[in-house]
Amino acid sequence: MAALLQLFLVFNILLLLFGSSSLMIVVGNNETDRFALLELKKQIYDDPYGALSSWNDSIHFCNWVGITCGNRHRQRIISLDLQGKGLGGNISPSIGNLTFLRSLDIGNNSFHGKIPQEIGNLIRLQSIAFQNNTLKGEIPTSLANCTRLREIWFSRNNLFGKIPIELFTSLSKLEVISINYNGLTGEIPSSLGNISSIQAFSLTGNELQGSIPESFGKLTNLLYLSLGLNYLSGMFPLSLYNLSSLEIISITQNQLHGGLPHDIGLTLPNLKVYSLV
Repeated sequence: MAALLQLFLVFNILLLLFGSSSLMIVVGNNETDRFALLELKKQIYDDPYGALSSWNDSIHFCNWVGITCGNRHRQRIISLDLQGKGLGGNISPSIGNLTFLRSLDIGNNSFHGKIPQEIGNLIRLQSIAFQNNTLKGEIPTSLANCTRLREIWFSRNNLFGKIPIELFTSLSKLEVISINYNGLTGEIPSSLGNISSIQAFSLTGNELQGSIPESFGKLTNLLYLSLGLNYLSGMFPLSLYNLSSLEIISITQNQLHGGLPHDIGLTLPNLKVYSLV
């Protein structure tokens, strides 16, 4: 009780000395995200439209271009949106310090280099969009730590290597996976069939081999499936013909074989596009 009374007295003395508004700044200020952004800016060498000119000490970082801070945690960034700003550079590992991020979008720029493993520190992340850059290297396995992820947009980069199986064993809330036009190799992990929340799965324009997993037939919410321009072989899984939710199937320019069921109009009543050739 004495310790509590002492804390109360100290608090009231601070109020008298600084006023309530100043005290909020002293207690609530958090520089972690600001420092992370400044490190990120150091790795961006091309900013033709001056998108990051506001990233300086004259403005609070919550008011910088592309930044949204939370209502509950007012000093923490929940959204970083720099898409389409013409930016060129690398993604600094400091991105992993923005641990309150829910949405990260740097699409339609000229970022290159590898996606840092530190991206796996963003455990609150729900959407990540890196499409239309020139990023290279493998998809970081640490992304599997982001267990709240719902959307992955990595299309039109220079990513290569196998699809990390960890993504489909940990990311149980995924709804969209779009990694078109990269250089991914290997097979499509059958464990994807365990993520029943998937609505759109698109890997067109890679170098994938093997068959389309039969486990895809368990994706009861799947609306869009696009696997064209790969080296897939074998039969198109009959289990997919039981997914009444499917609206679009595109598997053109592979090495698949087999005919269509006679009752496809009954088993896939919502089908609008079916592209095989």
